[in-house]
Order: sequence, then C-alpha cells, then structure tokens
Amino acid sequence: MAMVRTVLPEILDGLGPHDPRAQRSRKDLQRLHRAMGTQRILLDALRKMPLGRTGSQSSSPLNVLEIGAGDGSLMLGVARALQSEWPAVSLTLLDQLNLLEPATVKRYANARWDAHAEVINVIDWAKPNPLVVPTPAKGRWDLIVANLFLHHFEGPQLTGLLTAIAARTDCFFACEPHRAWLALAGSHLVGFVGANAVTRQDAVLSVHAGFRLQELGSLWPDKSREWTHKEYSAGLFSHCFCAVRA
Repeated sequence: MAMVRTVLPEILDGLGPHDPRAQRSRKDLQRLHRAMGTQRILLDALRKMPLGRTGSQSSSPLNVLEIGAGDGSLMLGVARALQSEWPAVSLTLLDQLNLLEPATVKRYANARWDAHAEVINVIDWAKPNPLVVPTPAKGRWDLIVANLFLHHFEGPQLTGLLTAIAARTDCFFACEPHRAWLALAGSHLVGFVGANAVTRQDAVLSVHAGFRLQELGSLWPDKSREWTHKEYSAGLFSHCFCAVRA
C-alpha cells in the first residue's frame, strides 16, 4: 500500500542559525548526502542538461540558482567536479538564512565559481513581484536546482513555487526524498551514522513528505507543452525531477 504524503514542520527549520543543535544537524546532512550519493545523482543529471557554452558564449558565465541552499556545501562538491566542464559559473545560493561562510565562498572561487548568498524566503521570491530584486538581470537563470527542499511544501505553495521556477529558467532539477517503505525504514536508522535527535526526527518527516511516481510532473506548469520533463527514483532513498524547456 502506498504511503499517503504528509507534510509536517521539521525541527531544523525552527531553530536559529547559531543553535548548537542546528549546527550539528547541518553537519549530519552533509554525511547523509554522502551516504545517499546526492552529489553523484546531481552530477549525472546536470551533465545531461543542455548547458554548455560554445563560441561567443564561452566567456559568458552560466547563471545557476540553488533554492533552499543552506550552507552551500552540497553544491561545492558539484562545483569542484564540474570546474573543467563548466569553466565559468555565477552561483546564487538562496535561503531564508545567510549560512554561507566566507571560507566556503573562497572554496567556490578555487573551483572558478562565483558564489553569493541571496537571503529571502522562497515563497516571497516566488511572488510575481518579489521583495528582493532577483539576480541575475531580469531574474532568469540558466539552471535552477533544489536539493531536499520541495518536500517542505504542498498545495498552492508548492504549485506556486514550481510556476515561479518554470518562469525563471529553462532547466530545472530537484532531488527529493523518495516516499517509500524502504526509504522510511532507512530514515529510522540515521542514528547509526551519528545523527543527532533533530536529524533523526526530521529524516522520518522528510520521507513522509517526499514524492513518488509522477507527483511533481503533474504539478509542473506546461500547458503549452514546451517542456520535456521526467521523474524517477535514484538509489534507494532519492526521488528526482528534471525539466528542460524544449
């Protein structure tokens, strides 16, 4: 029997940025990403997207946006792996808190990525006239990425967020929790990798709020059929959605 999707507030989202439990939980997430192979999943998907620069475009940086970026540590691994393939990238790390450390910015620069934080609630960002003027110019990006983020939303908020994403990019990729019994069993075992109480509870909530089958694709705004998109499970615990404007 399929699990019914249930979205409940996660503990980490309610903690201050300097709360020791939050700092520990963010470290836990880095370990969980390694265990889940999130970076490999991202790289496999991004390398298949039509994002290359040739000829006169070769000096123009790719404009990439990660929503719900946290401390930016996950995309840093992607930057290092792609630095020879994507020679110039301007990365916007959007989050409601500024968790981007100067040392992380420097590490991005070493990979030839120019990283900067955009501090705004994503629901405000998704409004037709956001409170903060989006970057780059005209508020469009070559690629928007979401990692373990869309599952926090449901109903009109999720639909509105996907609509805003589709209006501001030609390529989108999301890696979310896979809502399945095996993934749920795995979420109850994250304590074995040293996860604290916050992460242990949030991991279970994340799976219950995750996605399966074609749930994201059914919400994607594509009335004119100008998009090609696919939705698939990756590994044991991840659910992916990829959309490219035709």
